[in-house]
Amino acid sequence: MVSFGKRIVGPDQPCFVTFEAGPTHNGLESAKRLVSYAAEAKADAVKFQICDPDRLVADRKQPFSYDVLVDRETGRMETVTEPLYDILCRRTLTVDEWREVKRHSDSLGLAFFATVTFEDELDLVETLGCHSVKVASADVNFHSFIRRCARTGMCIQLDTGNSSIGEVEMAVDIVRAEGNENIIIHHCPTGYPARLQGINLRLIQSLKQLFPYPIGYSDHSPGWEMDVAAVALGADLVEKTITEDRTTRSVEHVMSIEPAEMQRFVQIMRDLQAAFGSTRRVLANEEKVRRVGARRSAFLKSAGQAGVALKDLAIEFRRPGDGIGPDLWDSISGMRLKQDRPQGHKLTLADLTG
Repeated sequence: MVSFGKRIVGPDQPCFVTFEAGPTHNGLESAKRLVSYAAEAKADAVKFQICDPDRLVADRKQPFSYDVLVDRETGRMETVTEPLYDILCRRTLTVDEWREVKRHSDSLGLAFFATVTFEDELDLVETLGCHSVKVASADVNFHSFIRRCARTGMCIQLDTGNSSIGEVEMAVDIVRAEGNENIIIHHCPTGYPARLQGINLRLIQSLKQLFPYPIGYSDHSPGWEMDVAAVALGADLVEKTITEDRTTRSVEHVMSIEPAEMQRFVQIMRDLQAAFGSTRRVLANEEKVRRVGARRSAFLKSAGQAGVALKDLAIEFRRPGDGIGPDLWDSISGMRLKQDRPQGHKLTLADLTG
């Protein structure tokens, strides 16, 4: 388990729900609205992506392809290709604007964290008082940067994307070497949206066996069926992208949920966690009461006389089960009736003598 502000993330804890707004806002006011929607839905955290496209992308014509939703009724999508630089520019805010978004999150009681790509961005989230920082899957081999992140003492969330297990192990070792055990590892299928054949949900179980840290699931698929499955497979955290309009012609909107769906999404995650219950079969009082009506007791098919052994009586097992049950019959069949009993009488231990 790891600490995330006032929350604990890990096994036997309520599923930690993060709404990702980094790729789907289109400026300060849009970002703040998405934060408000996330808070209204009672999510635990909202996540953004802080990056400087001018520094991050050397080739400003580098193409990037993704799907957009064209028709809600039919679900028809089409593929769009545009420069990655242009995409990243749409999600860029100034330092003062990021401060405002963080203040807005704080005012609503919502945890705020971000994926960062440069050390000055890391300095910013430290200054903002964030409890966590996320390392993008593309930076899993950026060891010096991971080391710098680990030294902050914040919870380090590692996206795995298309990384090998060996690369993830190396990244985890680097964080631990800095004395930071506050680690969450994300299974993050690639693709915008991810294809079913590449989601590999069983990897969640493998990661839970390999690492003693909470395992998250960053969903890149439309709908929330995969999130339900991920939590059922043991994910301690889910991260789902949100949007104001799924038909927006930009990356990741097609796989996002809209404001009207957000509260239901959170409730489903909470209900699912509650329904897991215990690995032991512990009956609630209402279950104990209910089963009495459904189980069976021994009833006399014909009148019984005092002194007759149970094994010599004509009996039938009927409901309810608040008398002598069929599971006791063999062990007490040699006992005898204390006194005469009429046809249809429900036998109890009080009717018997050794």
